[in-house]
Amino acid sequence: MRRWELIDTAVIPGEGGELRLLRRGDDFCLRTSRHGELMNSRSHGSEDALGELACAGLAPRPGVSVLIGGLGMGFTLAAALARLAPDATVTVAELVPEVVRWNEGPLAACAGQPLRDARVRLHHGDVGALLRRAREAYDAVLLDVDNGPEGMTRRANDRLYSLTGLADIQRALKAGGTLAVWSAAAAADFTARLRKIGFTVDERRVRAHGHKGSRHVIWLATV
Repeated sequence: MRRWELIDTAVIPGEGGELRLLRRGDDFCLRTSRHGELMNSRSHGSEDALGELACAGLAPRPGVSVLIGGLGMGFTLAAALARLAPDATVTVAELVPEVVRWNEGPLAACAGQPLRDARVRLHHGDVGALLRRAREAYDAVLLDVDNGPEGMTRRANDRLYSLTGLADIQRALKAGGTLAVWSAAAAADFTARLRKIGFTVDERRVRAHGHKGSRHVIWLATV
């Protein structure tokens, strides 16, 4: 079997270590220097599901506004765009500039070049900063930041999933809006925090690759 070839590296802000882009044939993966593989272009079923589940009922609404925290390899963005009307706006907040550059370059074909969609707006920075400033701005907020609520790559991500961070998100959502959160594993304490803030919570188990692969978790929390 061919070995993974290192394509590029990036520094994760906030003492998060190094992010690495690797390639093996037509496959790509993102790894961190501290925690190993974060995502793989062959196993993105749960990333697709995040976009699909969060945006499933939004197409009929006019002028929908969606915020995605974390670009990754673009799969969640592509899945969301496929379910939104032509007049929707999707803001993608990505903290690591190189991730955007990789999605415009070597990773572009993986998810069908969703960054070229005219509905997309890029925010180069922390999604938490956007959420703290927003008031009833979004119909849906999708978070694929770190490894889920139990963050491992960047300590600053913990605030996003705290009671304070969830209150910021609740204020940023329109009435009836949805928060969708991807996680590598279940977290009962996070479900409890969502309910304590006042969200109605639906917890879904999804596969990383079709009917196979690891089981990941998506929370759908509505205001």
